[in-house]
Amino acid sequence: MSNAQTSGAARAKTVEMALDRVARGTDQDETWTQKSRAHKIPEGITSKMLYQDIIRIAWPSFIEFTLVQLASMVDLMMVGNLGPWALTAVGLSTQPRFLMSTLFMSLNVGATALVARYKGAEQPERANLIVRQALLLNVIFAIICSALGFFFSKELILFMGAADDQALMGGTVYLQVQMLSLLFMAVTSTITAVLRGVGNSRIAMIYNVVANVVNVIFNYLLIEGNLGFPRLEVLGASLATALGQVVASIMAVIVITSGKQYLHLRIRDGFKPNAEAIKSMVQIGLPAMVEQLLMRAGIIIYTKTVASLGTIAYATHQVCMNIQAMSFMTGQSFAVSSTSLVGQSLGKKRPDMAVLYSSRTRRIGLMVALVLAVTLFFLGGPIVSLYNDEPEIVSMGAKILMLMALIQPLQSSQFILSGTLRGAGDTRVTAVITFITVLLVRPLLAILLINVFHTGLIGAWIAMVADQLLRSALVMLRYESGKWKSMSLKISKQERK
Repeated sequence: MSNAQTSGAARAKTVEMALDRVARGTDQDETWTQKSRAHKIPEGITSKMLYQDIIRIAWPSFIEFTLVQLASMVDLMMVGNLGPWALTAVGLSTQPRFLMSTLFMSLNVGATALVARYKGAEQPERANLIVRQALLLNVIFAIICSALGFFFSKELILFMGAADDQALMGGTVYLQVQMLSLLFMAVTSTITAVLRGVGNSRIAMIYNVVANVVNVIFNYLLIEGNLGFPRLEVLGASLATALGQVVASIMAVIVITSGKQYLHLRIRDGFKPNAEAIKSMVQIGLPAMVEQLLMRAGIIIYTKTVASLGTIAYATHQVCMNIQAMSFMTGQSFAVSSTSLVGQSLGKKRPDMAVLYSSRTRRIGLMVALVLAVTLFFLGGPIVSLYNDEPEIVSMGAKILMLMALIQPLQSSQFILSGTLRGAGDTRVTAVITFITVLLVRPLLAILLINVFHTGLIGAWIAMVADQLLRSALVMLRYESGKWKSMSLKISKQERK
């Protein structure tokens, strides 16, 4: 099949959007729109069409993220039945696991932005080149990180602040299994990232939901040894998660090699390193990696500070963190829309469309966040009791969820605007913002409140709220500056040389 045929077939697989109905911009359009703050809707386009594009991409991501997080919540609830030590063991393994996946998650930021831009520029061959290069690099990084994480699992759990032998042993076993399945997670996350870049979030929803059904089923079978399966406790929970990751990885590979999507991975095209593609991904992904490393460093310091409060306090903290992760889902799902649509708009030289999409995405996210805030504020106690019914955990957890409720609207806007910046390739400033908020404000304020003012766990969450408020304000300032519009355009011009 010729390149022209391939391009035509790729376009045929794509659902028409409002962006497809507007003319490709010119350099003069770029100059004007990047300076303009207010943008009129182009002729032939309606606000309803813009909302439809946003929701079409966001709803599969929302369902996927929500069900994935629900599976994580069920996982933690089942583990919680073993006692506070088990909640602590799983919690202590979380940050080392995220730390080991930082490299490929960061490169995926670059892959998503580039694939979105090439789709907007109608260059499917270049988009597929990015897919191959991202998979090549991330498989290599995953193998290296997996080996390091496996052999140093015990040391990592000790470093995180394991307070007793039971939590140390459980956390070590849990982390070792997760490190063995890291390669599968890397492959799945890379394919998911590039599919979202072209606006195809529905397929990722399907295979990730299936994977989490597998996870929950094996949680039931392996944690407490139901239906004749061995009782493996924390090890069983980790094995169940790993099996789900393997299933997702297999399904994702089948999807992208099928030839039925805009993106098509063909082995015969080869995986020879391409310096230009790698440089482009690194240019966007390196600041994202710095951001993630700073974030993980800050969260590790923060987590160690909380762990010093004891097993019960940390178990409560872990439950609330798990619930907070659920509250992220709306913001993250609409951020997927923002990243994809902004990237495609800038690839088509239409920053005006990028602004129209991002502003409407924020409005929808805000409405959903308000509903979530009311739920957390008034139903915090019953929600926490689903994990563990110890009165101390339920009482403190309910208070923390009230704090969490107050920041939901700003938190949602922060996620969505960060998605806009990622879609534009503007990742350097977000790294600086992360340094200020997560590495400085949150851990230092937590240390001060816990160790000097002796506020206990509630002090740690006051520090969390302060971090979120400041981060939201700084992201908003960056977005309002409008500099993200021209940044992506400069990158595009370099790539066309």
